[in-house]
Amino acid sequence: MSSRHTPGHLGAAPAENRPYDAVLCDLDNVIRFYDTAPLAALERAAGLAEGTTMEIAYAPEIDLPLLLGRITPDAWVEAVAAVLAERLGGDTEQARTLGRALAGAPFRADAEVVGLLRRARTHVPLVLVTNATLQLDDDLALLGLTDLADAVVSSAVERVAKPDPALCRIAAERAGVPAERCLFVDDRQENVDAAAALGMRGVLYRGPEDLRRALGRTRRGPARTPGPPSLSRAPPAPGRSAAVRTPPRPPAPPPRTPGPRSPPRRSGASSPRPGCAGPR
Repeated sequence: MSSRHTPGHLGAAPAENRPYDAVLCDLDNVIRFYDTAPLAALERAAGLAEGTTMEIAYAPEIDLPLLLGRITPDAWVEAVAAVLAERLGGDTEQARTLGRALAGAPFRADAEVVGLLRRARTHVPLVLVTNATLQLDDDLALLGLTDLADAVVSSAVERVAKPDPALCRIAAERAGVPAERCLFVDDRQENVDAAAALGMRGVLYRGPEDLRRALGRTRRGPARTPGPPSLSRAPPAPGRSAAVRTPPRPPAPPPRTPGPRSPPRRSGASSPRPGCAGPR
């Protein structure tokens, strides 16, 4: 999916009573989920509290350069390991093992969410808007999702990360739809707030039912024939290891009221705690 689109290229035909004409959707903690159980086991074996590696990895000074495409996942692992080693008595190899376990955490796509989005795309343009690394296109290929969206807007390619509203604005332009006619779905409140500030309809995602409700009126109006999908066309990362994929994003904070929650990962790089190359 290419981020190169002429504004207005994708826009859906307006439909009476349809509250939006494009869907802009986050990737991590909405579509993609990571398994960090192996990392937790390694942390326990090393005498560290579970979550220590992610806490270090998602500190802005370590994580944001990765999300803005300035460093590779390998360099990010080294930065994480340098801080971890201090807590491990200088054991740099053990620290690197933990960093690599986070960066290489296995991931999967939520089939129910993918199905909902594919159906929505038959009526309105779908754009993925995500804080990610330069390995995003490879990750989508591994997930079998290169044909999911009309376009992909990646922080590493655009050099701006959520919750900066600029990334949402770019996504609306790629969809060819005014911001106020876009539905924005994300698992982090600060990202939803940024989209809402542009006039978008924001949906805070906690589970598939949130998406199902939000998409309920998508089918009003004529169906469209989606064009060929396009990837983010990230430039090749220098010195990239083929074995290292986009690391996971940490989970969003739990909702204040009980309700369905995403598995542990955080999506979105915000100024306080941007994402990384593993679970985001």
